[in-house]
Amino acid sequence: MPELPEVETVRRGLQPVMEGARIIRVEQRRADLRFAFPGDFAARLEGRQIISLGRRAKYLITDLDDGMVLVSHLGMSGSFRIEADGDGSLTPGVFHHERPKDDKHDHVVLHVVGPAGKARVIYNDPRRFGYMDLMARTALADHPWFKGLGVEPTGNSLDAGELAGRLSGKAAPLKAALLDQRIIAGLGNIYVCEAMWRAELSPVKPAGRLVTKTGRPRKQLEVLTQAIRTVIEEAIAAGGSSLRDHIRTDGTLGYFQHGFSVYDREGKACPRPGCGDTVRRIVQSGRSTFYCPNCQTH
Repeated sequence: MPELPEVETVRRGLQPVMEGARIIRVEQRRADLRFAFPGDFAARLEGRQIISLGRRAKYLITDLDDGMVLVSHLGMSGSFRIEADGDGSLTPGVFHHERPKDDKHDHVVLHVVGPAGKARVIYNDPRRFGYMDLMARTALADHPWFKGLGVEPTGNSLDAGELAGRLSGKAAPLKAALLDQRIIAGLGNIYVCEAMWRAELSPVKPAGRLVTKTGRPRKQLEVLTQAIRTVIEEAIAAGGSSLRDHIRTDGTLGYFQHGFSVYDREGKACPRPGCGDTVRRIVQSGRSTFYCPNCQTH
């Protein structure tokens, strides 16, 4: 599943074409994706102007001029592409993994006119695990998808003090705690593994050990917080890890996955200078955890 950096990459790719544009026509080519589309989905979008395009966790949030928001989730294999009238791809790129050519996977097409001219914003999803919905902006925070979501790992909200309050007393393994969306929103398996390696923290020890009895962050938690911020920032800058089906809106793929230190590197040498051990894989709550048993002992 695309992780937060991939979703942010999609948002940035769509932003120049969608923000300020008006949706003049919508092609809804099926009744459902993972869930059914809301009633009169196409009709409610047509004629609306797009005010802004944001993100919360792994959701794309499209604010419309009538106070409604279009919420989109990519699921496992969802992607957007942009086509300009008569020009093919709006921002051509080289495919790293071939995009499906069968247009039966193009499930929603937004025809827009805006500062960038006329374009088609096409949602393609072979597995149909993605989903879309329309809801009032004022109801967003209390919607089940968003209510209770934790702090974003980007921006200035995430700091060691904030994380200490969320991890205090947690007996769950650190890996499980960091994947808990109620603690940090949008942080996924890949970047949790990478951040723990950078902070030299064990994935199996209790998360609460990083907080003092008085509720203050220990030094290791300060290091972990910075590692989370850094690894996410680097991944966004690289265009996302782009594993398997994920593609950027211009058809190209990011290459951060080639710089992974531990993720998907089972049996390979730990890249930390002077370590000498190899990366191991264990399974925690059904998810693969990659780590170095020599480095990650705290």
